[in-house]
Formats: sequence, structure tokens, C-alpha cells
Amino acid sequence: MGPIELPEEALYGASTQRAIQNFPVSGYRIERSLIRAIGLIKTAAAETNQELGRLPENLAKLIIFASTEVANGTHDIHFPVDVFQTGSGTSTNMNANEVIANRCSQLSRFPLGSHSPVHPNDHVNLGQSSNDVFPTSIHVAIASALTHELAPTLENLASALSRKTTEFWDVLKIGRTHLMDATPIRLGQEFSGYRRQIELAVGRVHSATAALYELPLGGTAVGTGLNTHRLFAKSVIARLRKSTGIPWVEAANHFEAQSAKDAVVEASGHLKTIALSLFKIANDIRWLACGPRIGIAEIQLPETQPGSSMMPGKVNPVICEALLQACTRVIGNDTTVCWAAGSLSNFELNVGMPVIAYAMLESIRLLTNSCHLFQIRCLEGITANKRHCEASVENSISLVTQLVPQIGYDKAARIAKECASSGKTVREVCIENQILPQDILTQALNPIPMTRPSG
Repeated sequence: MGPIELPEEALYGASTQRAIQNFPVSGYRIERSLIRAIGLIKTAAAETNQELGRLPENLAKLIIFASTEVANGTHDIHFPVDVFQTGSGTSTNMNANEVIANRCSQLSRFPLGSHSPVHPNDHVNLGQSSNDVFPTSIHVAIASALTHELAPTLENLASALSRKTTEFWDVLKIGRTHLMDATPIRLGQEFSGYRRQIELAVGRVHSATAALYELPLGGTAVGTGLNTHRLFAKSVIARLRKSTGIPWVEAANHFEAQSAKDAVVEASGHLKTIALSLFKIANDIRWLACGPRIGIAEIQLPETQPGSSMMPGKVNPVICEALLQACTRVIGNDTTVCWAAGSLSNFELNVGMPVIAYAMLESIRLLTNSCHLFQIRCLEGITANKRHCEASVENSISLVTQLVPQIGYDKAARIAKECASSGKTVREVCIENQILPQDILTQALNPIPMTRPSG
């Protein structure tokens, strides 16, 4: 395509420079975890090609060294291509090929761009195509982030919620349905529900990871495996299993693996569900803390920063708000993944892979970071306003529900109506109207038995 000028210090080459010029779209760079995945793939590919006798040992060693540097982040500055680029990820795959080849030239004291002794296509990309390398790198990057980042973070959050469940078990409060007062509940029971949501979220992370175990590598351009050794993919994938600790397998059908992105859509759906679980928890907690004097105020959040530029003493649930915003972004990213996977999967190739990868990896990063902050800067510092909770139980009309088995629904309803109109408590109305003997009434209005199944 003719000559092109590059920065003198650049390790990338002409293909990357053309991509820089063609795609000045967003300023968003390819995620570090995706570059790492490509580096791992290129390392394993060089080792395999040497083993299969397709690559001389001296060249293989150079590529392995340079690819390992890429995986470790040594050359991230030389990956400048925008996320919104060629839909197959070819620009980023060639970016990696050129950086690795030029680094090999440096190591061998050849000029940059000389393609000596290593050629970006003939040697670094040997037995590969962008169409199978890039989707493979997506699976490796996402599953690695799920396994090593999000899953442990959620496990820690579940443990913290378990501790709060125990801490708050003896705090009685009023439950709420339809946003209205309902029968009593333990604050610990409420938090046990949150704990279970996160326990299920951990399971969803594992399910999302399992959906990505099949790797497209070995299909090359259109899924037929043209120009690659029949043992290439199997050997590379075995090496990836060792380097990542994840049980990868070769795709059962390379045409499905390269033309569709159903596995990533499935994983994204799990992330969306996790985001919705976290949204419910963070939203509940900020409402439970609202006040602190004119509101629900059943719990108190740790103070993190001033809440207003004009109202002294105001403290807001900012950590909850940060998590809520992160969750909304994850839900939006799921829409991006679904549209890119559905509408841009045409015939033998999906051409929305860079934005799919960016959306998924951003979602994992947002969930991981915001969950960690929510745990250490909010959840662990929550305290219960026990006296206020207990007072609200005594003042609640819903206590009359406990009398229904003894006096019937209609009579209990009349008591509730009188409480509502007079502002008196259920206990006061029952005593005034001599509904039950004092000892029986005291036992009947004990809120503790109301928090566990009867019979």
C-alpha cells in the first residue's frame, strides 16, 4: 500500500500506523488484559511451531521472549490502536505481530521495520489468523478476569455479608412490602438475603467462565483451518491451560466459534444478572440509611466525605451511589454485547469483536472495583440503629397480624383501622378495648416469634 511514516521509537509497524490514522474514534485503548491474552497466545504459538518443526529454534526463542514481554505489559505503550477499529480485531493482532517482530529485531541488533530475523506474518502469526486469534484472546482475557478478579471479590463480599448477618441477627425491625410496613423481620435476616444473592452471583461467575472454555484457535480465516498444522490448536491450547490455570478446550465446531459470539453473550448475561443483584443490595442499603433523622434510618453508613457544597454536616451514601452507577454501565454494556454479537455476526465471522471485548472487560473491571470499595468503605462499617428499629416495631400496625389466629381477620382489621385513625399502637388499642388478657396479649405481640415460621 506504499510507504508510510512511523515514529522513530515505535515498535509497531505500517499496519498499526495505518490503523492509528484510520480509527481516531474514541481514544479508548485495547484493555491490558486482552493484550496479555494475545501475548500468551503468541508465546504458546511459537513454542508449538518450534515443537512441530515449523519454526527454527533461534527464531522461536526470540518470539517467545518478546511475546512474554507483551504478555507482561512491557510494551503496552506500543498498542495505540482505538477500540473502534476493524471488526475482526485484525489491527490489534497485527499490532502485536509487529511489536513482537520489531522487538526481535532489537534483540538481534537489526533495524526496526527490517522484518529480520523475524517476520510479523510469516513467523509471529504462523498457523494463525486474526479471525481465530482475536476471539481466542477475548475468551482468555474474559475468563481470566472472571476467575482471578471478579470471583474472589464477590466471595469476599459474601463473607462480609455473612458477618453482618450474624452481627445484626438480634436486631428486630419492620419488614416492608410494596414499600409499606409489613410484619417484623430481623435485620440479620434481611442481610442474609443479600448474602445469598452474592453467593448465587459467585456461581454465575463460574457459569460465565465455563461458557468460554471452548477456544476458536485453529480455525484460521473461516473455520477450515487453512494453513495451520492439524495439531497446532491442540498444542497451543494445552500450553494456555498451563499458563492460565483454566481448562480450555478446542472448539467443537470452528465455524460456530468464529461466526457467532453466543458464549460471550451468555457470559454477559450472567454479568448483567450480577449487576442487578448488586443494584438491589446497594439501593436497599442507601434507603435503609436514609435520614438520618427524618427518614428510615434503621442503619448508619460510615462517613466517607462531606455530602454537600452548601449544607454543613450532610453525609451522603456515595459508595452505594458509585456501585449503582457501575451497575447501570454493566447493564448498558450487556446491550452493546448483544447487539454486536447478534447484528454483526454475518456468515463466517463476527465483526464486532473489539467492542464486545471492551464492553465485557470494562464490566468485569467495574464490578470488581466497585464491589471491593463497597465492601471495605461501606458494608464493613455499617452499624444498626437498634433502638430506632425496635421502636418502629412497637409502633407498627402490622403487629396486629399476630392476633389474627386468635381473634380473626375482621376484628384484627378493625383494630388496625383504629390504630391508623388514632395514632395509637396496637398494644394500646387492645388494652383499652380489653381484646385479650394482658399476659396473652403480651405473648401475642412479642415480635420475636413473628420472625420465624410457626407450627
